[in-house]
Amino acid sequence: MSPSLIDEVREVARGWRWTRRPLVPRSAEPWFETPEPQAFPTDWARSPAAKATRHAILRYAFRPLVWTETDPTVEGLDRLESLTAPVMFVANHSSHLDTPLILCSLPKEWRERTAVAAAADYFFDVWWRAATTALVFNTFPIERTGGSKATTTAKRLVDEGWNLLVFPEGTRSKDGWVGRFRHGAARLCIDHDMAAVPVGLRGTFAAMPRGRSWPVKGRPPVSVRFGPPVRAEQGEDYRSLSRRIHASLGRLWDEDQTSWWESLRRQADDATPVMTGPVGPRWRKVWESTRPLPRPRRPRAWPSR
Repeated sequence: MSPSLIDEVREVARGWRWTRRPLVPRSAEPWFETPEPQAFPTDWARSPAAKATRHAILRYAFRPLVWTETDPTVEGLDRLESLTAPVMFVANHSSHLDTPLILCSLPKEWRERTAVAAAADYFFDVWWRAATTALVFNTFPIERTGGSKATTTAKRLVDEGWNLLVFPEGTRSKDGWVGRFRHGAARLCIDHDMAAVPVGLRGTFAAMPRGRSWPVKGRPPVSVRFGPPVRAEQGEDYRSLSRRIHASLGRLWDEDQTSWWESLRRQADDATPVMTGPVGPRWRKVWESTRPLPRPRRPRAWPSR
């Protein structure tokens, strides 16, 4: 196939209407009125029948599948023992593996009372994707554009005692590193006096980056690490709380690479490595983030002499 024909095919693919999302010509965008988002009902996904179905899917389908295709290491679940629901799980986001990894890592009593915030313009643009994600992951739509309606459902769920799993970046990372945090999660934590539990995910971009519908071969190692809760201080604003959550997530990444003690020492010296990746072009960041994590050392069956 000639290069010119390949370019033409790519151009057609970019302009093809693969879903029901409206495609507005660039020249008409200034005069285009954004339609009001249609609310997809998700209350049915939290009924007893849906909860039982979801438990079976996650416990007997997703967990064996994910734990077979990847090599997960889960740390920090003991930090949940002293917490009272509802809490907000705040995680970095670089792969479609992130949500099933976190949910399948949680104890049953926490997983059954956790709802997941999902982008309304992606997961709820067509009915079949909306229904599937709502049933399997207990998702609810959230507007990435912000505004007063963006967190309406989230606030109601918190009032009903549900934990929330949110990804403050708003979308999957394109290079595997952590992007800018949006402040909606911090606002909710302050308004409802909730604890934010940071969840550090490493290796998921290397295991299944954007563009892949299945993890890479070889059971790549991935890490899920729950950190100590972060609570808003008296009179603290949402920007400050969001920065502290971001810093706590950075320390978790450092702890996962080194040790708990080393990460605390670097945090005290304000020397925690940044989560934005190495300085340089995007290809270098992608190159670094696709390096597989070192496999965890397995305990010896017999001690060495």
